[in-house]
Amino acid sequence: MSCCAPGTEGAIEAASGGTLPSSEEMRLAARDLGEGLRQSDLSVPGVHCGACITTIEGVLSGMPSIESARVNLTARRVSVRWRDVEGFDPQTIPAAMARTGYAAHLFTAPIAADDALRNELIRAVAVSGFAAMNIMLLSVSVWSGAEASTRDLFHWISALIAGPVLIYAGRFFFRSAWGALKHGRTNMDVPISLAVTLSYFVSLWETIHHGEHAWFDATVTLLFFLLIGRTLDHVMRDRARSAITSLARLSPRGAMVVKDDGGREYRPVEEIAVGDRLSVAAGERLAVDARVIAGMSDVDRSLVSGESAPVTAKPGSMLEAGVMNLTGALVVEAVAVARDSFLAEVIGLMEAAEGGRARYRRIADRAASYYSPVVHLLALISFLSWGFADGDWKHAMLVAVAVLIITCPCALGLAVPVVQVVAAGRLFASGIMVKDGSAMERLAEIDAVVFDKTGTLTMGAPRLIGREAAGRPGTLKGDQAFAVAAALAAHSRHPLSAALAAAHVGPVPQFGPVTEIPGRGLEAVTPEGTWRLGNRAFACSGDEPADDGSSASEVVLSLDGAVIETFRFEDRLRPAARETVARLRKDGIEVDILSGDRAAAVERVAAQLGVSRWRAGLAPRDKTEAVRESAAAGARVLMVGDGINDAPALSAAHVSMAPATAADIGRQAADLVFLRDGLDAVSFAIETSKRAGRLIRQNFALAIGYNVIAVPVAILGHATPLIAAVAMSTSSIIVVANSLRLRGPTPALRQDAAAPKPASGMASPA
Repeated sequence: MSCCAPGTEGAIEAASGGTLPSSEEMRLAARDLGEGLRQSDLSVPGVHCGACITTIEGVLSGMPSIESARVNLTARRVSVRWRDVEGFDPQTIPAAMARTGYAAHLFTAPIAADDALRNELIRAVAVSGFAAMNIMLLSVSVWSGAEASTRDLFHWISALIAGPVLIYAGRFFFRSAWGALKHGRTNMDVPISLAVTLSYFVSLWETIHHGEHAWFDATVTLLFFLLIGRTLDHVMRDRARSAITSLARLSPRGAMVVKDDGGREYRPVEEIAVGDRLSVAAGERLAVDARVIAGMSDVDRSLVSGESAPVTAKPGSMLEAGVMNLTGALVVEAVAVARDSFLAEVIGLMEAAEGGRARYRRIADRAASYYSPVVHLLALISFLSWGFADGDWKHAMLVAVAVLIITCPCALGLAVPVVQVVAAGRLFASGIMVKDGSAMERLAEIDAVVFDKTGTLTMGAPRLIGREAAGRPGTLKGDQAFAVAAALAAHSRHPLSAALAAAHVGPVPQFGPVTEIPGRGLEAVTPEGTWRLGNRAFACSGDEPADDGSSASEVVLSLDGAVIETFRFEDRLRPAARETVARLRKDGIEVDILSGDRAAAVERVAAQLGVSRWRAGLAPRDKTEAVRESAAAGARVLMVGDGINDAPALSAAHVSMAPATAADIGRQAADLVFLRDGLDAVSFAIETSKRAGRLIRQNFALAIGYNVIAVPVAILGHATPLIAAVAMSTSSIIVVANSLRLRGPTPALRQDAAAPKPASGMASPA
């Protein structure tokens, strides 16, 4: 039920200096799609609702040479495909948008959340609520039969309170209404602005002429309820935009380019061309897709594969933009420019998915677009009918004001947000955060669940599950080999090293210098010989063995090339994973697994959970396409994932969830985040959402029923502005009270899995 944010258009025009992109800038920035078709992406921060989308798409679609126009509400981005034919000036695209009141400029980065506007809305809610309470207290004395002079005094005090509040809190509606009217449009804020303005000035007229009744309380109370709905809606929409904004921040602003003479210079990422050689130090992210030409290092590719274990990068390895270099220096050769690199592709996938998901919001916004003309028509008919019927134009004005007030969409505007807030509070009490206001409505509709594996079905952290002694019998006794391995592992931040060091309990020997060889392991030279801890090829100075199909990871401890002990690691299932999958299947919900991990590891987890449908080795695009294929087949998919590589699929799904241990982008792309370890948060969230869906439908029925009864009463002249405001407020209170029925005790969800046996309790090496 939201409308365009007040004053946004003017602020944008001022910020951009009112200058439109030139024809040359539009052509240079446009992407060539082939066969004379080009695409321009424009940033339009003024887009805030379905009416904005309809206006912009309608204007652009009717222009010659325009093939299509698509508005992404989440990213506030307009993608226009146009034919580059003779006589067509691409500058006419932003010019046409500017004529409708939407300033546009070339898209460079996702729009960040508008914290300033959110804070202003919250302050306006507080001011209008405080004023409403004080005016209501004064009104009680008037209703109780105060004498004329006392009544006039209270009316004047109420007027002095309501006047500044009308200007301060009402500006959110006045600016939006004026912005629509001056460009020949209308929106929901037009009748709202009329209602509060007329009720105030009619009340002021009555006060000046010692009238018995004034309706300042109606004016301020109306603003208070409307601002609550507007604030809730704005907060939810800003949260939905945070994922794309944060993902864009993963891309470095530039990189160090190695010149032909060996010198180095820093260049912005936009100036990096294919073939440029880049120096990437440890701790830096790659700016563009590139191929390693010198150096060796461990790199974190979790944003691509979803797997937390680092992989080795060496000459010839292909690395994606956004990949983190962990241990050694690399020199790479750019194979793509920034806007064609991996991160740009992922952002594009997320924006496309968000644009599709906005359809659910558009339905409500387009339905609300009928509100403004209908209310105007009803108020005008009431005014003219009563004016001509009895000649009392003052009474006719009061009837028209009552119609405007009684039809204000407070109950409809609160029908969904209040349920969402109550349900979100119940979920939060169980360790589940709701990030998108419409998520629960969509979650109640799902009939399929797609899980990522690592970090979602499993905990995403390796643990030591076994040790096997080998090599020289008698060299080390008891847990001495374990202690040596733990001492070496303490010098590395590799996940397997960290798991090994954490599993050991007790004292460890002290080593001199310990060297970490990126992508291979650790080495320490001692009087006893050379100790090595790492992969088998490194520890034994042999060739890397082929993948044996095992789902476990292996670390080998050796002395002078002879294996002393082998340590095996494996991820563990999340608590309640089996119970959750069984519950979902019992409820008739299909369960699939999509993972970027090896087939052997995925198959093992699927077998443990009794899931027959799974796919392994998937890239982010593959996961997104799989989700879209399910949606095309008619399924409403809940995607549960944790990695950056899952972010596009999370956005493409009907609704999405992520654990709190997920990558930042995964958490922000998801609609819901569960803070506890237990996977039963998924089934609890679905159950709560179904209950919330029933309450939302009841609230809509109550709001519509209120209007069916109240509007005729107002038109027939049986409701003063005060009665109209009371009726409007009562309908809102009823909706809120019905929503509170969702509150109740929350079940205790699983927090931790059964503690594994201590590693020191495993069989000691012989």
